[in-house]
Amino acid sequence: MIRDLTTDETPSPENEEAVERVDYNFGLKRRSFVQILGAGLLLAVSAPALAQRRGGGGGGGGARNIAARILLGKDGTITVMAGKVEGGQGARAELSQAAAEELRVPLSQIQLVMADTSLVPDDGITAGSGSTPRTVPAVRQGAAAARELLIDFACKRWSVDRNAVQLNDGKATDSAGQRSLKYADLAASEDGAKALQQPVPSNVALTSVNEWKVLGNGAARPNGRDIVTGAHKYPSDIIRPGMLYGKVLRAPSFGAKLTSVDLGPAKAMKDVVAVQDGQFVGVAARTAFLAEQAREAIAKTTKWETSPHPASKDLFDYLRQHAQDGPQANPFADELAKATHVLRQSYQVAYVQHAPLEPRAAVAEWTDGKLTVWAGTQNPFGYRSELMRAFHLPEGSVRVVVPDFGGGFGGKHTGEAAEEAARLAQAAGKPVSLRWTRAEEFTWAYFRPAALIEAEASLDANGALTSWHFININSGGSAVDTPYRSGKTHCQFVRSEAPLRQGSYRVLAATANNFARESFMDELAAAAGSDPLDFRLAHLENPRLRAVLEAAANRFNWKERAAKRTPKTGVGLACGTEKGSYVAACAEIGIDEGKIRVRRVCQAFECGAILNPDNLLSQVQGAIIMGLGPALREEMRFENGEMLNASFRRYQVPRLEDVPELDIHLLNRPDLASAGAGETPIMVVAPAIANAVFQATGTRVRTMPITLPKA
Repeated sequence: MIRDLTTDETPSPENEEAVERVDYNFGLKRRSFVQILGAGLLLAVSAPALAQRRGGGGGGGGARNIAARILLGKDGTITVMAGKVEGGQGARAELSQAAAEELRVPLSQIQLVMADTSLVPDDGITAGSGSTPRTVPAVRQGAAAARELLIDFACKRWSVDRNAVQLNDGKATDSAGQRSLKYADLAASEDGAKALQQPVPSNVALTSVNEWKVLGNGAARPNGRDIVTGAHKYPSDIIRPGMLYGKVLRAPSFGAKLTSVDLGPAKAMKDVVAVQDGQFVGVAARTAFLAEQAREAIAKTTKWETSPHPASKDLFDYLRQHAQDGPQANPFADELAKATHVLRQSYQVAYVQHAPLEPRAAVAEWTDGKLTVWAGTQNPFGYRSELMRAFHLPEGSVRVVVPDFGGGFGGKHTGEAAEEAARLAQAAGKPVSLRWTRAEEFTWAYFRPAALIEAEASLDANGALTSWHFININSGGSAVDTPYRSGKTHCQFVRSEAPLRQGSYRVLAATANNFARESFMDELAAAAGSDPLDFRLAHLENPRLRAVLEAAANRFNWKERAAKRTPKTGVGLACGTEKGSYVAACAEIGIDEGKIRVRRVCQAFECGAILNPDNLLSQVQGAIIMGLGPALREEMRFENGEMLNASFRRYQVPRLEDVPELDIHLLNRPDLASAGAGETPIMVVAPAIANAVFQATGTRVRTMPITLPKA
């Protein structure tokens, strides 16, 4: 196999993305420079240490010792520290379960502190379905190490062997059941406190799957009551004493440069602070309404230098023309020449937005030269690094706190809102809350990359694939490789000069690559005169992918449904693998008044040993519903550097009326390590629908969103 991934859109080890960042730099003062250097500190620190301090975008360094992960209180409290965030994906419950399982305590006894950079270890960005395979084991190891310390402590106190001590319900008891010690006793002892400072042993024994009592069972979100009653404070709800509200002046179009501005009209207003720092112009006032008035007053004085910008209607020609070095030509001319069938197709995937419930929001506060920011982000330590760079501050002078927030889907990795709030707070000398509007979120946040994908394959007389040539232009290399036996194979990701700011999105480029590949596989099946299911199975050796495909097809009753095609009704299927998990889906659609109506989706999903089946089901349901949007309607439209549909009225995410009947089958594999589940279930939705549309109409649609040709 030839594999040319000149880069991925994601950094190691989380394999997440390289987002085009807003490069704020608010000046390096002499005092700040001295603070960073210290007394020769820069020369004394090794390069790897500096790299770790500047990190936060990848896997993070994790907990340095047991106490950094598991904090045992003398009063019996158990606090678990995790650098991951909770944005609705279920990490709070899952990480609490992991600790409770290994500590042998009830789930209700666990207090979980997440995403406060002054308190928790750097567990890396919450992205790439990485919490389950990386942070859950790290929490389990820390908890198991604390558990073993309690057992050792009891053995030493009672002068008995380990086999004479049992640990249940958070208590170590002797074999006679007459003596017991709790975690509070361990924490209160001098020896125990010292022992908790040691590194987490890499070989600590974890509880086997067949002995799980907490993991493997459904667990509700620990703070769910606060969520539904409104008691929980999201980043948008944070209020600090004397806080002002900020607004930022935005350019009238992409690429426009500010040439002149007069802050006078805003400064003349009572209780308004206005600031300009290069291209950055913002205001802060005692109310959001007053801040908006001040910003509008400034906007009337501005002059901008605009620049040309391509339109969305020309997007895919633009990507092809601006591809870096150009896609490599098909190297398998010999296979094409002798093939019975050769098929070539192009597929197009539009830009889409994340559209989280809560747009970007941050509150920034300066105290004695130190900065604290409360924000909604998937990347708390990355945010801290960006703030350090923007304001030239040492690590100890920046704290980022992330309350559970209203969704990210890969869209909240970069710190622009926090940096804007911090700059305004610095100028005002007071805390500042900055909340992006929905229009700002749709326009100035980064987008899921658009993709132009070109596929070419050959078939022999028996309908077997003999060559496979697959090129992704612009969107990325995630899942670009084919899981099918395809003879000579070449898969390539080619960068292009992107017209919009782009970055991560739920399951990244795998959605685009899987849409093209699974649509193309259906076309190849038709060319070979084969049923789409049979054609895939004939080329599929991976047993886990075969298992989900067969499970979905059987539950859907594929053979019978596919044979009973009726006018304006069709069925389609698709499968795929990414992030260590496996998925397949069958979809039934109907054509109603020229519109595609998805009536039923049957999906089988496997991600190893299931940690929390209730949350996993919610993840899969959410992924399917979210996947309907880009599959059927969602796309960003732009012209002359302006976004044409920057509102929910014009950019329509799925509504309740769009939700089809869902039949979800979770394949539990307790013999396998647990993989993340937040992303992969989305990647089969669009191709299954596209293939169903072909069966219903006889017309191939090779674009996302999938739209029927006008009559």
